[in-house]
Amino acid sequence: MRQDEGHSPFTPLAEPMRRGGLATACIAIVSDSPTHRITWEGRIKAFRDPEPGELAAYAERGFIRLHALVREQGLRIVRTAADLDAARSEAPMVLVAAEGADFLEGDLGGLEVAYRRAVLRHLQLTHYRVNALGDIQTEPPVHGGLSAFGAEVIRRCEALGVIVDVAHGTEALVRQAAEVARKPLVLSHTSLTTMPTPRTRRITPEHARIVAGTGGVIGIWPPASLFPDLDALAEGITRMADVVGPAHVGIGSDMMGLVGPSALPDYTSLPDLAAILLTRFSLDETAGILGGNYLRVAKACLAA
Repeated sequence: MRQDEGHSPFTPLAEPMRRGGLATACIAIVSDSPTHRITWEGRIKAFRDPEPGELAAYAERGFIRLHALVREQGLRIVRTAADLDAARSEAPMVLVAAEGADFLEGDLGGLEVAYRRAVLRHLQLTHYRVNALGDIQTEPPVHGGLSAFGAEVIRRCEALGVIVDVAHGTEALVRQAAEVARKPLVLSHTSLTTMPTPRTRRITPEHARIVAGTGGVIGIWPPASLFPDLDALAEGITRMADVVGPAHVGIGSDMMGLVGPSALPDYTSLPDLAAILLTRFSLDETAGILGGNYLRVAKACLAA
């Protein structure tokens, strides 16, 4: 692949999707990257406040590059619920997503711009800095959960047809988001714990049940530090399913977003994971976990 100006070549995406049998994936920009870094203990932490307009401009460049990747690799973009029905692994599609709504910079108008221009269809409210929308799991709370602006963003997402993702948000944020939302929520990448440590990215059974109570789906995150191989990942999926039911569990690959190794290093591993899951779940339950549950939520949220 060609070298884009000032960038490394794109990582192969379409071919691993085809080989792994994956018809649709969420591809996200990370809107707060300029403000965070990895600490000596391996945590991702914000180290400065952004300049006015900085994260909006950064996100715009990110969306442009995402669309360049889509064109270069012959992918198609999901715009409506009907597009999802046409998705096939032989001709993969992507949902444009953003990790963190920091690029809005407190302006609801930026959401509609991203919806129209960038075809944004999946928005994670928070990431690694406490932003104008609410509190995060890895930093002390500031808003007491979801802010008033965060609630406005959820309502506008639902009106436009954008999936709302509450990953990285505190349990208070998720509970308040569930009270605001009229459509299912996604918590895209995490795993279950019954003994949460301070600043953990994992969630408790009660946290998980809030998302499931909206009809939503929780993606199980595959860092090798938690799940060293696919068998361990399948066990983590099973533990979550035992709490919320298989219909509310999915795969949160966080592909290329992990600090360390992954139990799911690329999409070609999906058939192997499917084979393991079929020893634990029915065919329909396995199909749901491997994408059908997210598909149900996406079709409920996107415009027809």
